[in-house]
Amino acid sequence: MDERAELWSLVGSPDVPATVATRARIVLWRAESRQKQEIAALAGVSRPTVNFWLARYEAEGVAGLLERPRGAGREQVPSSVRARILAATRTSPPAESGLSHWSSREMAAFITRTEGVSVSHHYVATLWRDNGLAPHRQGTFKISKDPAFAEKVADIVGLYLDPPGGAVVLSIDEKTQIQALDRTQPLLPIEFDASEKRTHDYVRHGTTNLFAALDVGTGEVFGECTPTRNGADFLAFLNKAVKPHAGKEIHVVLDNLSTHTTPDVQAWLRNNRQVHFHFTPKGSSWLNQIETWFSIATRQSIRRGTFTSVKVLIKQIRDYITHWNSDATPFIWTATTDEILAKVRLLQTNIKKLVDNNAK
Repeated sequence: MDERAELWSLVGSPDVPATVATRARIVLWRAESRQKQEIAALAGVSRPTVNFWLARYEAEGVAGLLERPRGAGREQVPSSVRARILAATRTSPPAESGLSHWSSREMAAFITRTEGVSVSHHYVATLWRDNGLAPHRQGTFKISKDPAFAEKVADIVGLYLDPPGGAVVLSIDEKTQIQALDRTQPLLPIEFDASEKRTHDYVRHGTTNLFAALDVGTGEVFGECTPTRNGADFLAFLNKAVKPHAGKEIHVVLDNLSTHTTPDVQAWLRNNRQVHFHFTPKGSSWLNQIETWFSIATRQSIRRGTFTSVKVLIKQIRDYITHWNSDATPFIWTATTDEILAKVRLLQTNIKKLVDNNAK
C-alpha cells in the first residue's frame, strides 16, 4: 500500500484514534497546498502542532503519525470531573470564550479553572478518543439565537410529522464547491513545485455546486450541478424542482441564505401562490432533511472518489442520484417539537451553569 493510501486509511478507519486521523488529515491538507494557518483551523489545533506533525511525517513517514507508548501512568482524575468533561464536550463553549468548538487544551484549561482539578490536554484527548468524541471534526450542538426558533421548529417539524393532505413537502439546499480531485497519483514526500503551486499528491480539477431537492414523502431526490451559485441559479433550480408537482400545494423547507430571498425569488413566489417557503431557524440547518442526504451522498459517493475532471465528478453525482432513486425510501422523522425544545432548554440550562461556575 502506498503512503497516500495509508493516510486515507487512517482517516477513514473507525479503529484509528481520532488524534491519529487528524494528523493524517494535516498531511493530506498540506499536500493540497493549503496554508498552515488554514490547516490549523480545520484541524482545531495550533499552528505549532501543524508544524510538529508535518515535520514528524517528513522524518518518519506514516509511522511517525501513530501513537507512541507513554512511560507515565494514566492521570488519576475523579469520576465526577471525568463526567464533567464528557458533559461539557457535548455543548458549545461558553459564548464569552469566542470559541467555535472545544480543543483538548481549551477543555483542560476550562476544567482546571472551573473544577479546581488540574488535568492535562493529553488526558482530555484520550478521554474523547475512548468515548468516540471528536468536537474539532464533527462540531457540537449549536443553540440557535433566532428569536423565532420555537415557532420555526414547530412549523417544520409539523410538516414532517403531519404534512397537509395532498401536499408535497420538498427539502431544498445547496452543497457548494464540491472538488474534483484526481487521487490516483502516488503520495510522495511533501514537495511543492513553486512554479506550478501545487503538490505532487493529487490534482484539483475544479469544483461544482449541487442543488438538491428531497421529496420528504417519497425520499426521492432531484439534483442539478451548476458552475455558479446565486439567486438566478436557485430560482432556475426551484422551477425545475416544483414542475413535476404541478397542481399540488408545495411546501419548501430551506435555510436563510440570501439567494433564497432575492427580489426575483419573492416575485416568483407571488406568481406561484401554491408554493410556500418554510425557513429553518438561523444556525439550525440540521432541521433540513436534505442535509442528511448530503451527508450520506458525501460518505458513499464523493469523499473517496477519484475524479479526473469536473465532468467526471458531475456524472458520478448524477449516477448516485439515479441509484438512490431506484430504491428511495423517506427518512422517518421521530422527534416532536416538544422533545426538541426540551433538549434545547436542557442545553441552555447546562451552559448557564457552566458560565456561572466559570464566573466564580
